[in-house]
Amino acid sequence: MTREEAQTILQQMTTSDSLLRHARTVSLVMEAYAAKLGENQEEWAITGLLHDADYQAYPEQHPNVIVNLLRERGVEKIAHAISAHYTHWGVPYETTLDKGLLACDELTGFIVACAQVRPQRLEGLEPKSVIKKLAQKSFAASVDRDEVRIGAELFGVEMSEHVGFIIKVLRQHQLELQLQPQVSKEV
Repeated sequence: MTREEAQTILQQMTTSDSLLRHARTVSLVMEAYAAKLGENQEEWAITGLLHDADYQAYPEQHPNVIVNLLRERGVEKIAHAISAHYTHWGVPYETTLDKGLLACDELTGFIVACAQVRPQRLEGLEPKSVIKKLAQKSFAASVDRDEVRIGAELFGVEMSEHVGFIIKVLRQHQLELQLQPQVSKEV
Protein backbone atom coordinates (compact mmCIF):
# COMPACT_ATOMS: atom_id res chain seq x y z
CA MET A 1 0.00 0.00 0.00
CA THR A 2 1.23 3.48 -0.85
CA ARG A 3 0.75 6.66 1.12
CA GLU A 4 -1.47 7.94 -1.67
CA GLU A 5 -3.74 4.89 -1.33
CA ALA A 6 -3.77 5.33 2.45
CA GLN A 7 -4.66 9.02 2.09
CA THR A 8 -7.54 8.14 -0.23
CA ILE A 9 -8.89 5.60 2.28
CA LEU A 10 -8.59 8.12 5.11
CA GLN A 11 -10.42 10.83 3.16
CA GLN A 12 -13.22 8.42 2.20
CA MET A 13 -13.96 7.72 5.87
CA THR A 14 -12.93 10.93 7.62
CA THR A 15 -14.06 14.50 7.04
CA SER A 16 -13.39 16.03 10.47
CA ASP A 17 -10.51 18.51 10.34
CA SER A 18 -9.40 17.59 13.86
CA LEU A 19 -9.33 13.86 13.06
CA LEU A 20 -7.49 14.48 9.79
CA ARG A 21 -4.91 16.56 11.65
CA HIS A 22 -4.60 13.87 14.33
CA ALA A 23 -3.98 11.27 11.61
CA ARG A 24 -1.33 13.50 10.06
CA THR A 25 0.42 14.26 13.35
CA VAL A 26 0.59 10.60 14.36
CA SER A 27 1.81 9.71 10.86
CA LEU A 28 4.62 12.28 11.07
CA VAL A 29 5.71 11.08 14.52
CA MET A 30 5.58 7.43 13.47
CA GLU A 31 7.62 8.13 10.35
CA ALA A 32 10.24 9.99 12.40
CA TYR A 33 10.49 7.12 14.88
CA ALA A 34 10.87 4.66 12.00
CA ALA A 35 13.77 6.71 10.66
CA LYS A 36 15.36 6.84 14.11
CA LEU A 37 14.96 3.08 14.65
CA GLY A 38 15.88 1.96 11.12
CA GLU A 39 12.35 0.70 10.45
CA ASN A 40 10.23 0.98 7.29
CA GLN A 41 9.24 4.66 7.18
CA GLU A 42 6.46 4.19 4.63
CA GLU A 43 4.86 1.41 6.68
CA TRP A 44 5.07 3.38 9.93
CA ALA A 45 3.70 6.56 8.31
CA ILE A 46 0.75 4.68 6.79
CA THR A 47 0.01 3.01 10.13
CA GLY A 48 -0.14 6.40 11.84
CA LEU A 49 -2.24 7.86 9.05
CA LEU A 50 -4.86 5.09 9.08
CA HIS A 51 -5.03 4.13 12.78
CA ASP A 52 -8.30 6.05 13.35
CA ALA A 53 -9.53 6.15 9.73
CA ASP A 54 -12.85 4.47 10.56
CA TYR A 55 -13.46 6.30 13.84
CA GLN A 56 -15.73 9.03 12.47
CA ALA A 57 -17.74 6.92 10.00
CA TYR A 58 -17.98 3.75 12.13
CA PRO A 59 -17.40 4.72 15.79
CA GLU A 60 -19.07 1.61 17.19
CA GLN A 61 -17.03 -0.68 14.95
CA HIS A 62 -13.66 1.10 15.32
CA PRO A 63 -11.04 -0.18 14.47
CA ASN A 64 -12.56 -3.28 12.86
CA VAL A 65 -13.61 -1.61 9.60
CA ILE A 66 -10.14 -0.28 8.77
CA VAL A 67 -8.43 -3.42 10.09
CA ASN A 68 -10.58 -5.68 7.90
CA LEU A 69 -10.03 -3.46 4.86
CA LEU A 70 -6.26 -3.60 5.38
CA ARG A 71 -6.33 -7.38 5.83
CA GLU A 72 -8.31 -7.73 2.59
CA ARG A 73 -5.54 -5.77 0.87
CA GLY A 74 -2.86 -8.02 2.38
CA VAL A 75 -1.40 -5.40 4.71
CA GLU A 76 -1.43 -7.60 7.82
CA LYS A 77 1.38 -5.95 9.78
CA ILE A 78 -0.30 -2.53 9.62
CA ALA A 79 -3.71 -4.09 10.31
CA HIS A 80 -2.39 -5.83 13.43
CA ALA A 81 -0.76 -2.65 14.77
CA ILE A 82 -4.01 -0.73 14.30
CA SER A 83 -6.02 -3.52 15.95
CA ALA A 84 -3.72 -3.21 18.99
CA HIS A 85 -3.57 0.57 19.45
CA TYR A 86 -5.71 0.49 22.61
CA THR A 87 -4.69 -1.88 25.39
CA HIS A 88 -8.27 -2.63 26.47
CA TRP A 89 -8.85 -4.45 23.18
CA GLY A 90 -6.58 -7.24 24.42
CA VAL A 91 -4.56 -7.62 21.23
CA PRO A 92 -0.94 -8.69 21.85
CA TYR A 93 1.94 -6.35 21.03
CA GLU A 94 4.18 -8.40 18.76
CA THR A 95 6.26 -5.87 16.83
CA THR A 96 8.00 -2.57 17.34
CA LEU A 97 5.35 -1.11 15.02
CA ASP A 98 2.57 -2.28 17.37
CA LYS A 99 4.30 -0.74 20.38
CA GLY A 100 5.22 2.44 18.51
CA LEU A 101 1.63 3.19 17.52
CA LEU A 102 0.41 2.66 21.07
CA ALA A 103 3.18 4.92 22.40
CA CYS A 104 2.55 7.71 19.89
CA ASP A 105 -1.23 7.89 19.41
CA GLU A 106 -2.63 9.31 22.66
CA LEU A 107 0.50 11.25 23.58
CA THR A 108 0.75 13.01 20.21
CA GLY A 109 -2.88 14.10 20.54
CA PHE A 110 -2.21 15.29 24.07
CA ILE A 111 0.83 17.33 23.02
CA VAL A 112 -1.21 18.99 20.26
CA ALA A 113 -3.85 19.87 22.89
CA CYS A 114 -1.12 21.37 25.10
CA ALA A 115 0.16 23.45 22.18
CA GLN A 116 -3.29 24.71 21.22
CA VAL A 117 -3.86 26.44 24.56
CA ARG A 118 -0.55 28.35 24.37
CA PRO A 119 -0.13 31.59 22.36
CA GLN A 120 3.33 30.35 21.33
CA ARG A 121 1.94 26.91 20.44
CA LEU A 122 4.88 24.49 20.09
CA GLU A 123 7.56 27.17 20.45
CA GLY A 124 9.07 26.87 23.92
CA LEU A 125 6.86 23.91 24.87
CA GLU A 126 8.98 21.74 27.14
CA PRO A 127 8.53 18.06 28.06
CA LYS A 128 8.24 18.93 31.77
CA SER A 129 5.23 21.17 31.00
CA VAL A 130 3.52 18.38 29.06
CA ILE A 131 4.22 15.87 31.84
CA LYS A 132 2.83 18.32 34.40
CA LYS A 133 -0.34 18.69 32.28
CA LEU A 134 -0.63 14.89 32.12
CA ALA A 135 -1.02 14.90 35.90
CA GLN A 136 -3.86 17.42 35.59
CA LYS A 137 -6.79 15.07 34.93
CA SER A 138 -9.18 17.89 33.96
CA PHE A 139 -6.99 18.97 31.02
CA ALA A 140 -7.74 17.00 27.82
CA ALA A 141 -9.77 14.67 30.02
CA SER A 142 -10.51 12.26 27.16
CA VAL A 143 -6.82 11.29 26.92
CA ASP A 144 -6.26 8.01 28.73
CA ARG A 145 -3.21 8.60 30.89
CA ASP A 146 -2.72 4.87 31.45
CA GLU A 147 -2.46 4.34 27.69
CA VAL A 148 0.22 7.04 27.54
CA ARG A 149 2.21 5.43 30.37
CA ILE A 150 1.82 1.84 29.16
CA GLY A 151 2.65 2.85 25.58
CA ALA A 152 5.93 4.47 26.61
CA GLU A 153 6.83 1.48 28.80
CA LEU A 154 6.11 -1.09 26.07
CA PHE A 155 7.98 0.99 23.48
CA GLY A 156 10.91 1.24 25.87
CA VAL A 157 11.21 5.02 25.90
CA GLU A 158 11.70 7.34 28.84
CA MET A 159 8.70 9.69 29.06
CA SER A 160 10.55 13.01 29.01
CA GLU A 161 12.66 11.96 26.00
CA HIS A 162 9.57 10.59 24.24
CA VAL A 163 7.65 13.83 24.76
CA GLY A 164 10.65 15.85 23.58
CA PHE A 165 10.98 13.73 20.44
CA ILE A 166 7.30 14.23 19.55
CA ILE A 167 7.48 17.99 20.17
CA LYS A 168 10.56 18.24 17.93
CA VAL A 169 8.82 16.37 15.09
CA LEU A 170 5.67 18.48 15.37
CA ARG A 171 7.71 21.72 15.41
CA GLN A 172 9.24 20.74 12.07
CA HIS A 173 5.71 20.72 10.60
CA GLN A 174 4.06 23.47 12.65
CA LEU A 175 2.92 25.55 9.65
CA GLU A 176 1.26 22.60 7.92
CA LEU A 177 -0.36 21.55 11.22
CA GLN A 178 -1.43 25.12 12.02
CA LEU A 179 0.51 25.03 15.28
CA GLN A 180 2.71 28.06 14.64
CA PRO A 181 2.82 30.83 17.26
CA GLN A 182 -0.10 33.25 17.21
CA VAL A 183 0.68 36.74 16.00
CA SER A 184 -0.52 39.42 18.39
CA LYS A 185 -2.77 42.02 16.83
CA GLU A 186 -1.85 45.14 18.75
CA VAL A 187 -3.38 48.41 17.58
